[in-house]
Amino acid sequence: MSRYIISLIVLVFLLGWVANNVYSDIYKGDYQLGMVQDKADDVSTNGTAVERPSPADRIKESQIHVYDDSVVIQVNDPEWSTFTDTNSMDPVIDKGANAIHVVPKSPDDLQVGDIVAYHSQYANGTIIHRIIDKGTDDQGTYFILKGDNNTTPDPGKVRFSQIKRVLIAIIY
Repeated sequence: MSRYIISLIVLVFLLGWVANNVYSDIYKGDYQLGMVQDKADDVSTNGTAVERPSPADRIKESQIHVYDDSVVIQVNDPEWSTFTDTNSMDPVIDKGANAIHVVPKSPDDLQVGDIVAYHSQYANGTIIHRIIDKGTDDQGTYFILKGDNNTTPDPGKVRFSQIKRVLIAIIY
């Protein structure tokens, strides 16, 4: 039963991914002209979309197997999660989205653009936000995080010990 549910979830994820790629290709011209943009910082001075850091590619094509009745993604030690509707990561993560995470082994496993789950010293619970900066100081590696829909970064530097998981897939 568990294998069936995971296969179904993976199938839904891949169908969403394919639909997104088709939709993106159809409307690529409008996006490049800046017609789809509603935030000034998302468009360069010549009207084209601005390149932003993306999450690391942690699932290779060779790990994805699509069959007539299921999809299997081979990932070591995956963890499943759902999200609270805080709107901080809209439109990437919203109510009803599901995700697959893995536990990073070291700070080198994380890069700017990755979406991580971490424990903040300024808030209760687990926060899911994007890494927007990575640096080092006298205490070691730190990360600056921000919700995609938030106007300002999260308070303080986040240390690797606070980061619990890194997103490898979002399933809608």
